[in-house]
Amino acid sequence: MKKTTTLPLFSTYELDSRFYDELFNKNNEIREVYKTLYNLFGSYSVSEFDRLNKKAKDSFFNLGITFQVYGEKEVKEKIFPFDLFPRIINNKEWTTIEKGVLQRSKALNLFLWDIYHDQKIIKQGIVPKDLIDSSVNFLPQMKGLDPPGGIYNHISGTDLIKHADGNYYVLEDNIRCPSGVSYVIGNRTAVKHALFGVFNQYKAHTVVDYGSKLLETMESVKPNGVDAPVCVIITPGVYNSAYYEHSFLAKQMGVVLVEGRDLFVENGFVYMRTIYGPEKVDVIYRRIDDLYLDPLVFKKDSMLGVPGLFSVYLKGNVTLVNAPGTGVADDKAVYTYMPQIIKYYLDEEPILNNVHTYHCSRKDELKYVLENIDKLVVKPVDESGGYGISIGSKLTKEEIETVKKTILAAPRKYIAQPIMSLSTHPTYIDDNESFESRHVDLRTFTLLGKDIDFVLKGGLSRVALKKGNLIVNSSQGGGSKDTWVLKK
Repeated sequence: MKKTTTLPLFSTYELDSRFYDELFNKNNEIREVYKTLYNLFGSYSVSEFDRLNKKAKDSFFNLGITFQVYGEKEVKEKIFPFDLFPRIINNKEWTTIEKGVLQRSKALNLFLWDIYHDQKIIKQGIVPKDLIDSSVNFLPQMKGLDPPGGIYNHISGTDLIKHADGNYYVLEDNIRCPSGVSYVIGNRTAVKHALFGVFNQYKAHTVVDYGSKLLETMESVKPNGVDAPVCVIITPGVYNSAYYEHSFLAKQMGVVLVEGRDLFVENGFVYMRTIYGPEKVDVIYRRIDDLYLDPLVFKKDSMLGVPGLFSVYLKGNVTLVNAPGTGVADDKAVYTYMPQIIKYYLDEEPILNNVHTYHCSRKDELKYVLENIDKLVVKPVDESGGYGISIGSKLTKEEIETVKKTILAAPRKYIAQPIMSLSTHPTYIDDNESFESRHVDLRTFTLLGKDIDFVLKGGLSRVALKKGNLIVNSSQGGGSKDTWVLKK
């Protein structure tokens, strides 16, 4: 049974000096940008806030904002956990973030072009050849292919943290099928339903223009000779963890959501089955992994893809967004070379810094990792969703030994990073009926097209809902909150 308290919402909020708190400064004073919001929330009684919180959650339920969690025995569909207290990023901070993530996306696109063409960065000894050749996401079939507009990573998701020093650092780049943007828009909708008046006090950039910008990006990379491209989104189906997002984006863009069985190849083109007969498809935003795209080229038993699709792509008669083979560039081992990649292709210094990273394929770094696992976070280079991560400070001696054996069995597959001090943010904890500090990160979304670039002015602030936890992924029990980027 839920306890009842008459204490103010922030009365039990505790600061931890080890972390950067986004609401309070080191003098225990409310940061200027949050004062209006803090006063608004502080004026609510617990019962009033519970009502608003329930209103926001009902909004998620009514909109069908869900995700799938894969257990050992079953798959569960859950309403995406949402916290009503938004995160605010001022214009000055955002300008740095936006320039930094755009810089990374452009550098990664040039890197992908190079490694699938002349491989100059390898020949000049900046990135080792075996790093690319050993990547499970490097597709030899993409060698020499020129994607329309010269774009590989049309959609990039960049994960950032704010460290104890107050600076943002990039945790990783996601350019295979970065997900979560639908929750960004859903969060904003929920806050507007519950707290509409607060937007009279804060001038935040909109996030609802993402769908139109994504469609514009897709149309910009249409195949040659096509005037009015037909665009679709291909999904693995309703049982995929991100199916809500696939259907949401299709509605936002006004395009058809298809599965592999809805498409077929004929005479060198891709067609969609419709009640009016076949319709040629020109641009496919694919939410299917590379190896499932075409059973004639990749996994022969794939039921998710379209037989012959890759041959049409090679002919330039259809555009795939993102391009196959982009995963080689968001390999966490390649991440360790991002400063050199940015300098090589753009002749610029990185605007956003990497977290210092040890790659276990390097003997000296492997030695350090094995001797200091208790101080490090160990990550597989090709996983996502927070899976396979080991936080050394949380492990027993026996578990540390197990991690060591796992690393030694396949050093190429693992990196390690210092345990970073993710910033904390007020998060309402239902069971305690009060706000408590929880760790957060930020995923931004960048679009690249032919002569087009766009960074969504907002992002997915993910929250580690368990006290002290540093893993924010929804698949690991995390939630999210609305992110306001201020115009001034």
